[in-house]
Amino acid sequence: MKIPQFMEILSETLENSRTGVLATTDAEGRPSMRWMTPTILGSQQGLLYAVTSRRFAKKQDLENNPHGHWLIQTKALNRIINISGVINLIDNPSLRAEVIEAIGPHLRVFWKINEQPEDLIVLETIMERGSVFTPLSGERLEIEFPGGTA
Repeated sequence: MKIPQFMEILSETLENSRTGVLATTDAEGRPSMRWMTPTILGSQQGLLYAVTSRRFAKKQDLENNPHGHWLIQTKALNRIINISGVINLIDNPSLRAEVIEAIGPHLRVFWKINEQPEDLIVLETIMERGSVFTPLSGERLEIEFPGGTA
């Protein structure tokens, strides 16, 4: 599979589901998983974005270990995407505004527990590996991104 094809499938899946599960590792090496609202921006290949609060544990998790893993699936569970990569914490007002514009309407729960927009920071996942699994056919397509270390 080529990167543009993977990004198109990812875009379609995010359009369908609007959510994904992000897994990180805490300071003791224990995995932690949480629902997130990721997005891709424009034609940027190999990057996935989300937001979090500076107060949330995942910020500390990613400062200790920037490797993360995403699980994104359609509502019908007929397509499951896995993405592993390095996640950067970015405090850039312009990028934050762009990400919030893309996913803001889908952050209802997030806004209830994080009312301070200035506390937001962007999670930028630099994809290293990805896979698309179609359960009904059993087909699994895998991809490695250039420069990936996974």
